[in-house]
Amino acid sequence: MALLRIDQVSKTFGGLTALSKVGLEIHKGQIRGLIGPNGSGKTTLFNVISGIYPSSDGRIAFEAQDITRKSAAEVGRLGIARTFQDIQLFYDMTVMENTMVGRHRLTKSGVLGAFLRPKWVKEEEKLILEKARESLSFVGLEAYEGELARNMSYGHQRLLEIARALAGEPSLLLLDEPAAGMNQAERVDLMHHISKIRDKGITVLLVEHNMKMVMDICEMITVLNYGQVIAEGTPREVQANEKVIEAYLGKARRPC
Repeated sequence: MALLRIDQVSKTFGGLTALSKVGLEIHKGQIRGLIGPNGSGKTTLFNVISGIYPSSDGRIAFEAQDITRKSAAEVGRLGIARTFQDIQLFYDMTVMENTMVGRHRLTKSGVLGAFLRPKWVKEEEKLILEKARESLSFVGLEAYEGELARNMSYGHQRLLEIARALAGEPSLLLLDEPAAGMNQAERVDLMHHISKIRDKGITVLLVEHNMKMVMDICEMITVLNYGQVIAEGTPREVQANEKVIEAYLGKARRPC
């Protein structure tokens, strides 16, 4: 049974069709690549999966539960976490505070609990701190927990976003261009962390423009172009697919 099943999903913005009848199945334990030229609909699909945009048509099921019309908060509580193409951090908060935010979807205390602070609320706060520290340690940022997010290097800010997502103990992690702006050494380190995430039992759906990284780390790849799936298969199969080559390089002209 697929962990995530996307069935004939479409998304339109006015007269513009960003996604057209997209179908995709992701199974537990995969590192799945989602690639395509700029404007092919990759981030739009992430936004639809995570509840930021409602789909215009089709159905999305996560662990056999229909999440098509659920909000981003509801999707997050079910176990889908994500990072963003443009880094989204609270820059005036510390590294630890940013990571703790990722855990709050699992907390039960409200305003009254925070005011009265009974024993169970204190225990919950302790657990939030422990899980946040575990996530920071997992990505190698434990030494920076008191540092403001704005003072972190670009590569560390990318890792901090991942740590925040992991703090919520997701079953599925959506990574939207996590290697953007990274140098080669940082990309190698990132690949190591993504492999470790999968080894923790977390399934990964990866959007990335660095083709070497995608081909090296993903077992299966889905290719979008103009909002439609044009190819799916192993890295080797995708690399040899004529539709994929044409989408990236253009149609070869015949000699006169």
